[in-house]
Amino acid sequence: MADKILLTLAAFELLFLVSGGLIMGFSVVSKESLSKDLTISNVAQHILLQETPTPLTAGIVNAVFIFVSFLFVLPAFFLRTNKGWLRIHGWAVVVSGTFTLIVGLIIWIETLRTRSLLGKIWASEQPSTQNLLQEKFKCCGYFSPSSPPFVQDDICPDAQTAAVKGGCIGKFSSFANQYLDVVFTAAFGIVGVDALVVMCVAMELKNRAEQARYRHIDEKNGFT
Repeated sequence: MADKILLTLAAFELLFLVSGGLIMGFSVVSKESLSKDLTISNVAQHILLQETPTPLTAGIVNAVFIFVSFLFVLPAFFLRTNKGWLRIHGWAVVVSGTFTLIVGLIIWIETLRTRSLLGKIWASEQPSTQNLLQEKFKCCGYFSPSSPPFVQDDICPDAQTAAVKGGCIGKFSSFANQYLDVVFTAAFGIVGVDALVVMCVAMELKNRAEQARYRHIDEKNGFT
């Protein structure tokens, strides 16, 4: 039974470590993408990430804390009777999970703000950026080809063609909803992994406490 608990803990610890890697990878790649030239493939993500820069830095900090927290559990796998390292690790995971939850809530709040301001964000972008968005979503203008006025390009060469294609509000909003939903849903999913790790740590601590009690009883009865 003890081995099963420890193996279960080890499995969730690996998931915990992987979650830190995913947070670090997404945050670093996203920050790097913000410094790259805009293209059709990255323009929409770039605009959305530009509106929510704080969680990216917080994500890197959180990932580092997850890696440090993981190091605390390693001695516990070798010191099978030790409970101190497990307690430290458990509290570190609680702090990490709370931090991840806060980051997820920040992303959620900022995504609500971003969604409500997509029209203003579109209007504030340079014509070259609007052009890339029109090419990406095959549309003209934002609310409509005339509001704000569309940028003439290969997709929208004239007013007649622009009127047929319509504004980008539907396609751009749909993309923003899907992209941002994935980001903060992933953050909340990682909090779920943290909660399972804490539960496994608690089970292993209880198991070790019971083993220590049995050893103490054996010692009192003269068994060694």
